[in-house]
Amino acid sequence: MRLFVALPLPERLTLALERIQEGVAGANWVPRENMHLTLRFIGETDGGTFEDLIEALAEVVVEPFSLEIAGVGHFERRQVPTMLWAGVQPSAALMQLQAKIERTCRRVGLPPESRRYAPHVTLARLVDTPAASVSTFLQRNNLERAGEVPVEGFNLYSSHLGKAQPIYRVEVEYFFEAPVA
Repeated sequence: MRLFVALPLPERLTLALERIQEGVAGANWVPRENMHLTLRFIGETDGGTFEDLIEALAEVVVEPFSLEIAGVGHFERRQVPTMLWAGVQPSAALMQLQAKIERTCRRVGLPPESRRYAPHVTLARLVDTPAASVSTFLQRNNLERAGEVPVEGFNLYSSHLGKAQPIYRVEVEYFFEAPVA
């Protein structure tokens, strides 16, 4: 089973992000029902690890907090744009939550994440997108403020790859008071 841990986003916020998804050649836009803020990508796991992870994540607790989705940016590989994203304002509480989830994943035997955590909401994956098109999108939407997100828990998702877009399914919802399976 392919897994990841993420924050769900409220509909008002995904609607705001959906409104800016336009005008980029070669953009494979993420449908708003798939928008989330990844805390830890896990990847393929076996049934035993899945069960251990369900139990271990129930112990991750922080104080509820809010974060703000604002601005846009892009990732690139070898100077070729690969992804457009909405940014997340710096938040010590978010970094604390992510660090606890990372430690929990390691404790159940998952390998450490090799990349530095860069919180973002993926808006589009890019294929053969001209740099000028990305630049125009960034300039047009740089001041976009999608709004605040109350964070009172997180979800463990499974990801099922399809021909067009992956299908994400909530496996377990965790609230900072108690998990709900």
